[in-house]
Amino acid sequence: MFDSLSERLRGTLRRVRGQGRLTEDNVRDALREVRMALLEADVALPVVREFVERVRERALGREVAASLTPGQALVKVVHDELVAVMGAAGAGLDLKTRAPAVVLMAGLQGSGKTTTTAKLARRLREREGRKVLVASCDVYRPAAIEQLRTLAAEVGAEFHPSDPSQDPVAIAAAAVDAARRRFVDVVILDTAGRLHIDAGMMDEIRRIHAQVHPVETLFVVDSMTGQDAANTARAFHEALPLTGVVLTKTDGDARGGAALSIRHITGCPIKFLGVGEKSAALEPFHPDRVASRILGMGDVLSLVEEAEQKVDKDKAARLAGKLAKGKGFDLADFRDQLEQMQRMGGLAGLLEKLPGAADLPAGVKGRIDDGEVRRMIAIIGSMTPHERRFPDVIRGSRKRRIAAGSGTQVQEVNRLLKQHSQMQKMMKKMGKKGGLAGLLRGRKGGFPPGLPF
Repeated sequence: MFDSLSERLRGTLRRVRGQGRLTEDNVRDALREVRMALLEADVALPVVREFVERVRERALGREVAASLTPGQALVKVVHDELVAVMGAAGAGLDLKTRAPAVVLMAGLQGSGKTTTTAKLARRLREREGRKVLVASCDVYRPAAIEQLRTLAAEVGAEFHPSDPSQDPVAIAAAAVDAARRRFVDVVILDTAGRLHIDAGMMDEIRRIHAQVHPVETLFVVDSMTGQDAANTARAFHEALPLTGVVLTKTDGDARGGAALSIRHITGCPIKFLGVGEKSAALEPFHPDRVASRILGMGDVLSLVEEAEQKVDKDKAARLAGKLAKGKGFDLADFRDQLEQMQRMGGLAGLLEKLPGAADLPAGVKGRIDDGEVRRMIAIIGSMTPHERRFPDVIRGSRKRRIAAGSGTQVQEVNRLLKQHSQMQKMMKKMGKKGGLAGLLRGRKGGFPPGLPF
């Protein structure tokens, strides 16, 4: 997300960052580039105009002129204004009400409401320890109810059964009553989508809203529709009291115009980003962190939070104890680290959160391949326990057998053994810090050796 916008903005700001003095001319030239970058990212024109004007006012004011490094001060101004456009602070769900708290999901057909319902249920259950019940009020789309039933089982949420012959308002009321009897904390209601703003369907969702009085009414929208996403959100907000927006499919959107337009146009905060198809691929939206990513400053806070959530602490503790006792970092340990990296979004996901990674040469970034990580895991999986523990025994015939078993070439086995050797040396130095999280902290944002790029 934001790939093209980020590249354009970084290039423009890099040209002014080193300048000792900013004039109206070079500020005007820089802002012309900023304006074009935002428009190409499909940011709504009113948002672009206001953003550029606010940056211009601050860039030519005393705040920047009096700075010892005015070029860098301008970068800070752009960062602050990006945060202001997207919302000053991350807005989570407000579930402070008598149980069960009701969350109503609304949106167009195909925006991803049903999968987002399941993702949100999983997040509330795993991160906040909430007991969650989900119900489908979509009696129009074939198999919508069964889809949610399957997803509910996958994420560990309770499911309230419904039937296409039922009235959606009655389904919603029955789900809330069932949740109250079962002492459920949160009810998430998945409603029917529509191809456009349909008067009859909007009346239906208003009646559901009036029946269950949700504490959160979330509009789920496909980010790849660009500024149309913001316009559709505004139309829904005029018909329904939305409390927030969930942007889906952001992993496939290189522009990011919707994220920069929605808050300004609707007044509704973006609360979550859907970043993939898996049920864990839902991230809270933090405007300050997103602004830092756009400008290539990284997002270390999100990286640390992911490490806390997704790194197996027991395995990390065992590895730390093993290294502290002087025992080697073997190939089984290496595989564990690679698998933890995959759980944290893979190499590409890690890279976009590391400061300075955005300025890596295109050739380096082009070599980043999560498929390579999967191949490395497969190669280690084709080894015997003895070979994983004692890599030095892996010679010619063993290499050929391992390559055949993993569907790779002997050269790839050799490369993995070399990368493991490099990682082994690093892990000896990081003995008491434990695994990938400690390795990243110790490198202070740098890249540990042994990674496949």
